Amino acid sequence: MDLGALKIFLAVAQERSFSRAAAKVHRTQPAVSQAVRRLEDELGEQLFDRSSKTGTLTEAGRMLQNYGQRLVRLAEETESAVRDLRDLRRGRVLIGANEAAVHTLLPLISRFRQRYSDVTIDVRRVPARQIAVEVQQGSLDFGALTFHPSEEGLLEIPVGTDELVLLVPPSHRLADRRQVAMADIAEEAVVAHNDPSPARERVIRLFEEHRVPLRMVIALPSLDGIKRAVELKLGVALLPRRCAITEIASGQLVAIPVKDLSRKRQVTLVCRKAHRSHAADAFLAVAQEKIKEPTAASG
Repeated sequence: MDLGALKIFLAVAQERSFSRAAAKVHRTQPAVSQAVRRLEDELGEQLFDRSSKTGTLTEAGRMLQNYGQRLVRLAEETESAVRDLRDLRRGRVLIGANEAAVHTLLPLISRFRQRYSDVTIDVRRVPARQIAVEVQQGSLDFGALTFHPSEEGLLEIPVGTDELVLLVPPSHRLADRRQVAMADIAEEAVVAHNDPSPARERVIRLFEEHRVPLRMVIALPSLDGIKRAVELKLGVALLPRRCAITEIASGQLVAIPVKDLSRKRQVTLVCRKAHRSHAADAFLAVAQEKIKEPTAASG
């Protein structure tokens, strides 16, 4: 149905006059009559009682007036919603990340929210191996990774760095060391995340290559749980430094670099090279800005 013709019909129905409706919509009276006839031909029903001089609607005309007003309002709301998306007054950015990567993303999210407070940021926990595929398929706008994805058609933006450190309570025997070796951890009870990831596998493989046992005696489902367990002296943990910035700064935990293990990791944001939403384009622009990273306390 022609929305323009529908609006002309509604003007005639409201004004009860073809001539007054023509003046209202800035058309000639013949053009208004022609638009109404097109609707009548399309619907196969007469919309006005031609025997009446007051522009009386037929039953079909009254029904079309009722539904037509709703259609026009819906069309206007749709146009407004699309304009809001373009002007970033609404919209959503969907990001896939594992739990550790969230800590690297938070400063970026904070910068974005300062400019586009009406856009929703939805960060979902997604296994690292699935992230690039879901971004490529369009189920995610962005993904946070610490390795180069094999999938094609993706743009990679560095958004921060991090390093793996040994977290211990301040009273631990290793707490005053500036660095430890893998062998120093051999006799320690290690609290680990129970969610498999490429980073976890790399740590296990490195310990195996150095022929050092890794005693993961407690597995927990969250980073907060792991940090609390270390504070309670249930064991030590190998986690990215950024995940424990607050606890390190407050003295609740001590972060110690591990020789041959603690190396800087680049955290990258991946997205499709094309076919992004307006909100995703804005988030990408913020991510591409060169912002100096805050440094964490060394512990």
